[in-house]
Amino acid sequence: MNGPEVLVPIAFFAMVVTIVLGVPLVRARIRERERHSLPSAGDPHADERLARIEAAVESIAIEVERISEAQRFTTKLLSERSSASQAPPAEGR
Repeated sequence: MNGPEVLVPIAFFAMVVTIVLGVPLVRARIRERERHSLPSAGDPHADERLARIEAAVESIAIEVERISEAQRFTTKLLSERSSASQAPPAEGR
């Protein structure tokens, strides 16, 4: 019973123990590194950058809304024009 048939279960349990203990340790190490790599909340440069990004996003949103309104208006005009050209002529006599 000391042959290769014993080696497989021993290797299996060794791998299970390694995974069960290793995965939480690796996750904790990754979280620790991420925490140290993030800029602090009071960084004035980050606050200025975020304010500029916010202003840029707001101006882009306004421009997109303006473009979409113009698109709706153009679509309305084109649909009215096509429906008017397809309407039968009115009989007056």
